[in-house]
Amino acid sequence: MLNTSDILETVLMIQDERLDIRTVTMGISLVDCLDSDAAASCRKIKAKIEEKAERLVPVCDSIQKKYGIPIINKRIAVTPVSLAVGASGGDPLMFAAALEEAAVKVGVNFIGGFSALVQKGFSPGDERLIKSIPEALAATERVCSSVNIGSTKAGVNMDAVLLMGETIVRTAELTKGKNCIGAAKLVVFCNAPEDNPFMAGAFHGTGEPDVVINVGVSGPGAVRAAVAKAPKDAPIQEVSEIIKKTAFKVTRMGQLVGAEASAALGVPFGIVDISLAPTPEVGDSVAHILEEMGLAQVGGCGTTATLALLNDAVKKGGVMASSSVGGLSGAFIPVSEDAGMIAAARSGALTIEKLEAMTSVCSVGLDMIIVPGDTSAAVISALIADEAAIGMINSKTTAVRLIPAIGKAAGDELEFGGLLGRGPVMPVSKVDPSVFVKRGGHIPAPVQGLKN
Repeated sequence: MLNTSDILETVLMIQDERLDIRTVTMGISLVDCLDSDAAASCRKIKAKIEEKAERLVPVCDSIQKKYGIPIINKRIAVTPVSLAVGASGGDPLMFAAALEEAAVKVGVNFIGGFSALVQKGFSPGDERLIKSIPEALAATERVCSSVNIGSTKAGVNMDAVLLMGETIVRTAELTKGKNCIGAAKLVVFCNAPEDNPFMAGAFHGTGEPDVVINVGVSGPGAVRAAVAKAPKDAPIQEVSEIIKKTAFKVTRMGQLVGAEASAALGVPFGIVDISLAPTPEVGDSVAHILEEMGLAQVGGCGTTATLALLNDAVKKGGVMASSSVGGLSGAFIPVSEDAGMIAAARSGALTIEKLEAMTSVCSVGLDMIIVPGDTSAAVISALIADEAAIGMINSKTTAVRLIPAIGKAAGDELEFGGLLGRGPVMPVSKVDPSVFVKRGGHIPAPVQGLKN
């Protein structure tokens, strides 16, 4: 039970420290919309989304008004659309258009699930959907896409890795008139969680309920402010305790919003994802938390250690606050979405190589990193393979969301606006990995996968 001082502290977090609910995401199963006729399947998908999510935005708005808790995004995640494409044999672009129309109709910010799970191989709809991703993301504004190319149990599908490098480059090229934003709506996963409410990687797992509400909280500003109050010579375990207590309070707020939305909409409450999700705004940075712990700047020696402590403390505080913690849960390090990361990348303190090391201990992976527009598809595929290897060996989720900035070189800037932010084009190794990535085949699953 929260006492008066806890409530007042939470109010101050909202008012002064940018604490918010980053997203309320409704997951919707499309399994009952599968049809051998693609046009009929699209009609069923659109009708079901519009029926189930009709009240999502109004309910979230009413909760925000009732409690004064900002709810930044209202989103939808659907069953991987590759299943519908495979069942119908239809054009994947028809399904992307149906998702876009439904998202506009119900008023959500994004809809995720233009996705395929190919960690062990391709089913009939998978390869066709993946090859359509560039056109689908160029033709829509709210549709997000993800592809899972590996797992600890399955290994890494190198044929899919090669295909995704090409897909990312093509997506950036087709949206170069919009600052290559298509690539910012595309995530490549290893060990993708099926209850992730955060875009662009959200999709509704086949083991989930027909409809479910998942909540993603934020709060890096609140954590930074709490750490800043500690003495500069406080032992590091005390810093961990401070973070745990703050994460507990943030998670309780997410639990409250999720339960309220579930009851109002009459659908099950799924999980609270307690990830610290930064924004480009000052005071809302994960990098600044690490610097408050004692780093001169993110990217220097000690960065991986402080991030490991932060990620662990957030998880420990969250699981004490809710029995429904899931998704990614921990600390995100998206470069273009974090003011501290942007500053460190601009100064040269933060490199892609250091970011790769950091992904071994954070929630996700190489996220929202802008690379030169002439970066080859083979180099991007090799980066995906590296990141997938980290996830596979360490039994954790890793992901790649790279944006080739077409027409720009290292040191230039790219602006997306909103939560996607802005950032410098970061240099990347040009050593050619083509022979490796074109071998295809499968990186075998590690012995850690044999747990049964």
